[in-house]
Amino acid sequence: MNSTDFVVARDDLQQCQLIETQLPDADALPADALLVQVDRFAFTANNITYAVLGDQLNYWQLFPAPRGFGNIPVWGLGEVIASKHSGVPEGERLFGYFPMATHLVIEATEVTKRGLRDAAAHRQGVAPVYNAYARVGGDPAFAGRRGDYQALLRPLFMLSFLVDDYLVENGFFGARRVILSSASSKTAFGLGHLLHTQRRDIQVIGLTSAANAGFVEALGCYDQVVTYDRITPPPCLTAVAFVDMAGNSELRAQLHRHFGERIKYSGRVGLTHRSSSDHEPELPGTKPSRFFAPDQIRKRAKQWGPGGIETRFSAAWSRFAPNLDQWLTVIEGLGPAAVKQVYVDTLAGRIPPQQGHMLSLKA
Repeated sequence: MNSTDFVVARDDLQQCQLIETQLPDADALPADALLVQVDRFAFTANNITYAVLGDQLNYWQLFPAPRGFGNIPVWGLGEVIASKHSGVPEGERLFGYFPMATHLVIEATEVTKRGLRDAAAHRQGVAPVYNAYARVGGDPAFAGRRGDYQALLRPLFMLSFLVDDYLVENGFFGARRVILSSASSKTAFGLGHLLHTQRRDIQVIGLTSAANAGFVEALGCYDQVVTYDRITPPPCLTAVAFVDMAGNSELRAQLHRHFGERIKYSGRVGLTHRSSSDHEPELPGTKPSRFFAPDQIRKRAKQWGPGGIETRFSAAWSRFAPNLDQWLTVIEGLGPAAVKQVYVDTLAGRIPPQQGHMLSLKA
């Protein structure tokens, strides 16, 4: 049996191709291994960020590809079609990190009623969340459209949740206004929702393109929406925190120079614009720093104990998810041509923010 994989050139993301990878027969699977058929996966601008940071944050090592190429990790759903683990039957449904492929072999370990981990050697040395799979068979929260929302937004909303928690933990660094760039991105409006609905004393300002302004305003997550071509902020005596989802060096410098010492936090979270310089000059105000979610997860897991993060996150998700029917249109794409088109359009920034794409390499 072969797996069809969609891979991209690591030094030129414009180049992509399909490859065939031979899989072991079901009878030849190693002990405790699972052969999983990847049913459907989400693809968003965040996956492009995984590719851009593939070497820096070890994303490329998760799913090996031919030399010079990489398989971009995606969040999705799969079905166990062959199992050598006594605790995981064929037909089990899994939610987690998959390659852009039709199949994946998982070396199952730490199997519980709720989930399992992949013990493959090449998948170690990264944040544990990237090797964890939830067992979701029979769970209505992962069925149908709800399952699509989980794949499209749950991992991104976890990042929103962790940034919100970090800001709260640090008292918003003394700021009472939070500015979010790339306000139409899914991580940004997830954070905007948390700030707007739970932090009433915080003013949330969303920066976006003119083309996306209507969508961002309709979300209702922002107290003020400003387009990039109209950033001429008046003199400000109020401290601000800047959460940078765009990764745009020029925009970051513009805001730092305007607010100066009043910019109390400048966190680099996303790369939707992919226009950061490797050699940025020193800027007024606090020094920009990269927010690294696994560090916050490790700290809170220790402080909150087993299940602490999941309990708090699930409560936040339950308040966020009901909005998605009105905020998001899910579009399904089947087969290699559809996957390539969505990849190319996402890379070029042509996907409207109100769209969420669920894909499968199976025709």
